Amino acid sequence: MKKKTLVIGASLNPARYSNLAINRLVKHGQPTVAIGLRTGKLNGVEIETEKLPFENIDTVTLYLNAKRQRDYYDYILSLKPHRVIFNPGTENPELYDLLKKNGIYFENACTLVMLSSHQY
Repeated sequence: MKKKTLVIGASLNPARYSNLAINRLVKHGQPTVAIGLRTGKLNGVEIETEKLPFENIDTVTLYLNAKRQRDYYDYILSLKPHRVIFNPGTENPELYDLLKKNGIYFENACTLVMLSSHQY
């Protein structure tokens, strides 16, 4: 099943997990959009620097620490995603509470592992 995914914390640096995630999402045929600190293109995915009003986002996968996520709280809620994935190092109880209050499912998981084990 196709699950349009927004990667927040995207990087053009191939050593970054967000970079690997974008490449694997594309490889698995998942429609992917991305936001990062710098614009660029990665495997056909435009990395934006602004919080664009993307539509039909199923999954938001986070690659930002909890402190940097604060700037995205309202934005994530406005997208009304089906779920938010907190990759290792991005755990954030404050955001968990906001997601719960808005009926948005979340999980602490690794997007890369989920893709490779067909649990995405």
